[in-house]
Amino acid sequence: MTHAAVTAPSVSLRRFDATEASDVHDFHQVVLGLDGAMVMAVDGVAQRIDARCAWLIPAGARHDYAGLGENRQVVLDLPATTLAVPERLFDRARAVTVNASLTELVHRIASHAAANRSDHADGARPADLDARRFHWDAAARLGAALVAGAATTAGVEAPGAGLDFARIDRWLRAHLSEPLRIADLAAHCGFGMRRFHQLFIEAFGETPHRYLQRLRLDTSLMLLADPRLSLTDIALDIGFGDQSAYTHAFTRRFGLAPGQWRALRH
Repeated sequence: MTHAAVTAPSVSLRRFDATEASDVHDFHQVVLGLDGAMVMAVDGVAQRIDARCAWLIPAGARHDYAGLGENRQVVLDLPATTLAVPERLFDRARAVTVNASLTELVHRIASHAAANRSDHADGARPADLDARRFHWDAAARLGAALVAGAATTAGVEAPGAGLDFARIDRWLRAHLSEPLRIADLAAHCGFGMRRFHQLFIEAFGETPHRYLQRLRLDTSLMLLADPRLSLTDIALDIGFGDQSAYTHAFTRRFGLAPGQWRALRH
């Protein structure tokens, strides 16, 4: 199957036919079961996908798939380096056990996706910017949930690497409002600073400071949904010195100022 270039995360509802099909694409993909089931084989390893199990499919991996009766899936198309997600999470195909909190999130996102699709069918087509906000917000929430569950995802940590993705993610989120102290994070994970820095780049695909910047902005997407928080509150909560610095970084990455982003229909 041929795909148009994907440069930003996309979240969609899909139904898979019983006829077997194959695909390869240049972006990562996460297939999460919603209703019914399907079967997917990635690089020859088969897995049933239903409400209790999902597949993480790395870019470039051939996958063969077919629906098992009536089914609906939530599919996240995720170009590399768009979200704060460890690079090594997609170093190979892996199955993910879906827990109760992720199940609840998938159903909420599916409801929003279905509502957006109904608007389109009724002729009230969502504006491109509204759609962009939905895709980024849903992808950020799914990415955070997947990383938080990395400790229970089989084989996430490479043998001998010793990096616990979920533990690092929790520490960074707990300290978003503070300057990054790599020595403290390294000690928290049981490494010297130089060794930790090297392992972090190998696992996450970028330096801790660059990854943290992405994580701060991802987190702000979710905070913008809370009307009780001012833009200054959000800026300080995620570690920017003031609203101006936050607005500049947000606009450079997402193409809209955070106030404009918040004003979009959601």
